[in-house]
Amino acid sequence: MNTSLAALLVRFGVWFVFGVAALGPLAAEAKLEAGSAQAMRDLERKHAEQFANGALHRPVVIDSAETDGGLQGDIYAIVDHPVDDVRRALERSAQWCDMMVLHINNRRCRATRSPDGEKLTLSVVPRYDKPIEQAFELTFVHRVVHSTRDYLQVELYAEEGPMGTSQYRVMLEAIPLGERQAFLHFAYAYDHNMVARLATMAYLATFGSSKVGFTVVGKTADGQPDYIRGLRGLMERNAMRYFLTLDAYLDGFAAPPPERADKRLHTWFRSVEQYPTQLHEIDLATYLAVKREDRQRDAASR
Repeated sequence: MNTSLAALLVRFGVWFVFGVAALGPLAAEAKLEAGSAQAMRDLERKHAEQFANGALHRPVVIDSAETDGGLQGDIYAIVDHPVDDVRRALERSAQWCDMMVLHINNRRCRATRSPDGEKLTLSVVPRYDKPIEQAFELTFVHRVVHSTRDYLQVELYAEEGPMGTSQYRVMLEAIPLGERQAFLHFAYAYDHNMVARLATMAYLATFGSSKVGFTVVGKTADGQPDYIRGLRGLMERNAMRYFLTLDAYLDGFAAPPPERADKRLHTWFRSVEQYPTQLHEIDLATYLAVKREDRQRDAASR
């Protein structure tokens, strides 16, 4: 299998963090428990011990699984932001765009309206140093399912993805935890055909063999944590990157409007670098230069 094809599939095929049972097969918790404030309160209690004693230096739990048709994942997290800020960040597709371009490989995002509802089109490059002309576009329909004082649920869906991937299903749930915190559940799933699966596995067995996820599956010979690899490791890395985009975007609300964009960039990069084994790719100066170029290009095109 061509390794360049495999690398592109890895970059393009598993970029998001969520999913919803109403749109297709997902993890058991997402299917059975998504959909109400009470179910979310039950999930928060279920993961309380992991939040308190986890190894991620923050109250975050990552779950991942392979399915017959693709991959799926869930992230559960407590964030130091009120649920009103979460709603403010995610109820409109334009805000999703602002959030997702924090990721190093997401070079552009456009929000539009259509008869089907709000849409956002994300341009993703195979590597951060590739030009925007090499980006693949992925278009999501955005829908707010529930928005009340005590429960928020938002969905995204893309029927087609790049190079053998399809049926991207995305969901965020949130409930308040007091006035200053929120409990979040991100669920995500997508399908891939056999060619895409084999290409991704070939990449992960060769050029991507050193890449790991966050789940600890044992200990190495020198007593260090042995992290999950392969397709689930890939899912977990992408899940964490996108959870950190949301957290950084929420963090920006504390800054004056003219300073928010830069604050979010610095926060996202600093958060990613807390997990160098899994997520390190470039230095801060390079990251900021890429995002500055994107900002100038988009401003010139308006």
